[in-house]
Amino acid sequence: MRYQTKGTCSTAIDVELKDGVIDSVVFTGGCNGNLKGISALVKGMTPEEAISRLKGIRCGFKQTSCPDQLARALESMI
Repeated sequence: MRYQTKGTCSTAIDVELKDGVIDSVVFTGGCNGNLKGISALVKGMTPEEAISRLKGIRCGFKQTSCPDQLARALESMI
């Protein structure tokens, strides 16, 4: 599923679930190394676990962040 982000440097997130767990996450744009790290860390987690860890994280003075947008993408999938 492709999720169009709002309010972040990344512009989209592609998320794949397999058997109820996160199989892959690919961000378009944003801070490449950090977002690859987040993607690797959430792989194998349930969407609910990732949401509980990432939702509400802010980037500087922004109301959201790439991790928060990933949580919102996952919420829209479950």
